[in-house]
Amino acid sequence: MTIPTRPHNAPGAPGQGDTPVAPKAPRMTLSSVTRGITVQPLRVVIYGVGGIGKSTFAAQAPAPIFLGPEDGSALLDVARFPQPESWTDVMDAVRVLTQDPHEYQTLVIDSLDWLEPLCWEHTCRIGDNSGPKKSIEAFCFGKGYVAAIEEWRKFINAMDNLRRTRRMHVVLIAHTIVATFKNPEGEDYDRFALKLHKAASGLFTEWCDELVFANFRTHALKVDPK
Repeated sequence: MTIPTRPHNAPGAPGQGDTPVAPKAPRMTLSSVTRGITVQPLRVVIYGVGGIGKSTFAAQAPAPIFLGPEDGSALLDVARFPQPESWTDVMDAVRVLTQDPHEYQTLVIDSLDWLEPLCWEHTCRIGDNSGPKKSIEAFCFGKGYVAAIEEWRKFINAMDNLRRTRRMHVVLIAHTIVATFKNPEGEDYDRFALKLHKAASGLFTEWCDELVFANFRTHALKVDPK
């Protein structure tokens, strides 16, 4: 029985014409260990009831520029992009901030829940193997929300690239809904939550450095009905 052999100078065979590849130095060494606080641009999500001052709070960030379909910053003296009409507009604005020279130090998204319909519309336009969809509910077995999460991840990656490239802070504003919390340690109860699909809400909650909730302080007092 004859075993075929590769010619000495055949592609992929060692020998003549080969370029030696230097071994890659390991990254995980004791000499690469660092210590102490690493200063990074902040990732803040602030959500709260209507009229509490979320946009006003974000306007106090260093050199902010606002992006979003909501006009919550209309009475504030801040820089803002035109209101996006599509998901592409949103991604283009983040790309422009990343690539073009400017003096802005904080990107404010106002608001996440008003961006969500644009994200869903874009997801429906892409559709699946059977083509575009009329609504996010038209995907089988809730797959539309899974596909939308992938678009949200691209959005988050773009913002992280902005933070790395331009060292900009990111402040995300959201409204609230009252949702039932499935308490594994006792009775279920209602609580305020981000006004987003639960998968998107969980994604941004995990991503941010600071999750801020704002509400009015309310006092109830019984009085004499007379």
